[in-house]
Amino acid sequence: MTAGPRAEFAVIGGSGLYEFPGLAGAREVRPSTPFGEPSDAILVGRVGPSAVAFLARHGRRHSLLPSEVNSRANVYALKALGVERIFAVSAVGSMREGIERRDVVVPDQLVDRTRSRAASFFGGGVVAHVAFADPFCPVLRRALVAGSRQEGARVHDGGTYLCIEGPAFSTRAESRLYRSWGVDVIGMTSLPEARLAREAEICYATLALVTDYDCWHEGEEAVTVEGVLDALRANAALASRALARAIAAVREAREGCGCRDALRDALITPREAIPAEARERLRTILGRYLSGS
Repeated sequence: MTAGPRAEFAVIGGSGLYEFPGLAGAREVRPSTPFGEPSDAILVGRVGPSAVAFLARHGRRHSLLPSEVNSRANVYALKALGVERIFAVSAVGSMREGIERRDVVVPDQLVDRTRSRAASFFGGGVVAHVAFADPFCPVLRRALVAGSRQEGARVHDGGTYLCIEGPAFSTRAESRLYRSWGVDVIGMTSLPEARLAREAEICYATLALVTDYDCWHEGEEAVTVEGVLDALRANAALASRALARAIAAVREAREGCGCRDALRDALITPREAIPAEARERLRTILGRYLSGS
């Protein structure tokens, strides 16, 4: 990537959030990465005193299926811009009676049911295994919960996000099965995004906007695109305000989580055995661990 604007924070907008209204003085950058092109141009501007990058996950015209989103390129590009913290927004379906349409969930756990997505930066001569027991940054989670509540949202602090491949919604049998697992919400986008952020040593948390009840709820119609978009339009402004509050709240140094040092004990391949091509490909991710080796 060529030199350009830098950002400490990033917002990845999901379905219905294709711009970030509070982003002042935005400048468009179109970075290239060893993993291909990001979903769209990245806008870099300011939210108060903070430098913030915004990326529409599906593209600003929503032209990418969940499985077509190049999450490796997206996260790599944000890392190269200097991003240390990512707030992601995701449309989800509720899998519990107590979680209603237009509620906000800030999950603390993930279950992966994706099948065909590139899920790691590593391979090709270099092996690393990051700890992922707690997939969301606790510092960012607290900021999202507080910011959403300050905006008057009905917020669920914690919960399990089940990520499916899509693009089709669940069958009724699948929906009943997933509910038996005790998950709280269902979506299509938090993985491999969250895992890649951990590999890149970036703090990451998801603001999940509830739009439907999947297809398990006997008293509700099965999920439709029209219903999802109606709920998203109602939640988009609230989400933008909550994100601005969360960004303003996270001003301390990166303490209280292990995200920034996720690779410290994760790299298995001896430094001297990493091929030159892999070193170059992963320099933005592994640079501080390769210096002097």
